[in-house]
Amino acid sequence: MQLTKRAFIAAGFSCLLALGAPARAETIAPLVIGTTQVPRHFNGAVQSGLATGMVSTQLFASPLRFDDKWTPKPYLAETWDVSPDGRTVTLHLVKNAVFHDGQPLTSADVAFSIDIIKNNHPFKTMLAPVESVDTPDAYTVVIHLSRPHPALLLAMSPALMPILPKHIYGDGQDIRTHPANLAVVGSGPFKLVSYKQGETIELERFDKFFLPGRPKLDRVIFRILPDKNSLVIATERHEVNMLPFLTGVLDVKRLQKAPGVEVTAKGYEGIGPLNWLAFNTKKKPLDDVRVRKALAYAVNRDFITQKLLGGTAKPSTGPIVSGSPLFEPNVEQYKLDLKKAEQLLDEAGLKKGADGSRMTLTIDYIPNQNEYQRNIAEYLRSAFKRIGVTLEVRAAPDFATWAQRVSNFDFDLTMDSVFNWGDPVIGVARTYLGSNIRKGVIWSNTQQYSNPRVDELLEAAAIETDPAKRKALYSEFQKIVVDEVPITFINVTPYETAYDTRLTGLPDSIWGVLSPLDELTWSSGAAK
Repeated sequence: MQLTKRAFIAAGFSCLLALGAPARAETIAPLVIGTTQVPRHFNGAVQSGLATGMVSTQLFASPLRFDDKWTPKPYLAETWDVSPDGRTVTLHLVKNAVFHDGQPLTSADVAFSIDIIKNNHPFKTMLAPVESVDTPDAYTVVIHLSRPHPALLLAMSPALMPILPKHIYGDGQDIRTHPANLAVVGSGPFKLVSYKQGETIELERFDKFFLPGRPKLDRVIFRILPDKNSLVIATERHEVNMLPFLTGVLDVKRLQKAPGVEVTAKGYEGIGPLNWLAFNTKKKPLDDVRVRKALAYAVNRDFITQKLLGGTAKPSTGPIVSGSPLFEPNVEQYKLDLKKAEQLLDEAGLKKGADGSRMTLTIDYIPNQNEYQRNIAEYLRSAFKRIGVTLEVRAAPDFATWAQRVSNFDFDLTMDSVFNWGDPVIGVARTYLGSNIRKGVIWSNTQQYSNPRVDELLEAAAIETDPAKRKALYSEFQKIVVDEVPITFINVTPYETAYDTRLTGLPDSIWGVLSPLDELTWSSGAAK
């Protein structure tokens, strides 16, 4: 990806501004988005995840946005430059952006927000190389880095870098509990009207949004229903117009048949959701790579994806999702091979006893995710029995219990679901860096996997600005990790979006619904 795009992007952005605001209907019906997610608040600068991200990206604007080809596009930054050594990134901001309270958005707000995110966001590697931020004038931001940071542009995406108003958040209150997190004043396409926790989130059009003619909708309502079946029924009845992050096999098939409803998998490439089986590599006998490989060879991914998941999911083969330009396909595939699995266990000294069992292990899984967690864990119990491994499935009463067990290394094996978050620096490295073995922190290196060469590769790739060299580094990393099996990769979680066929301008970028919905509207004559 070419990093310096100033002249080219400026021309395209100028053309966009020249188009002016198109004529709008006097009344446009609200868009109703269904979700089971209940956000604690809407400040994506200090909170990751889907619940916060879907709303935060409508309320706050970010420096950049991305298309479906992983190409950065102007947003608050109409142009940007990256220095030849990769250690300075300069943003040139639009001059007509204002916050919802009418105050102008300036470079001071961007610098303030970068500092907040660097010090408070759970993705510590995302802005770690940022040393300082200069603001030579109200519309210029100069970011100084300790080393090249090719992931920085992706880190400026809507879900990862919301620009906060300094005049509101800079009052000395704790940013994590600031009242503005629930009474948002942003500069995004929509304003917050109300939040009835666990019920609805209502947004309305921001008439002074800096992009002409946008947003095209007058209102967006997030309807929260904890029961997925109720959401599916509401979508069939067109009481819900869009249902994102849909994963249920039966739900997808049902909505594919619903009149006036389309289902698409497009728009989740940046999120990169993977479903996998993780090993506690410091716990005997799982500290022996032969044992981990044996278990990997006993898993029939084709059966899981085609039968258990109804053909809606694709097998995954490594730590970087296949939709990423950094994906390496040439790794060991671990096709089902029970003979090889038993041979490896024999070599590891795990002979069958009189009862036919070699050992007993326990598997955990994230609760309330039956199809992709519990059901696969139950399948693995029968799969491993075929090679003489007794597997006990341990349920957790809630997510907090599961997270406590796994983050404190109190497990043998666990099912897990983890996101790539666009760039390996942001969402992949955290799982494999030896320095990120952090007891008590979920979605860190909870496998306690450690390989100095992997650390070297990840550190080198994090600063490599040449795309071909960077891809080569990540390719070697993927081959090593797949070979050493701290994780057995099961499937790419097939997020899909069901939507009313009368809608146009759906967000089909790499971030999907974690993008501003400023182009989304009803087709002519529909839903007025």
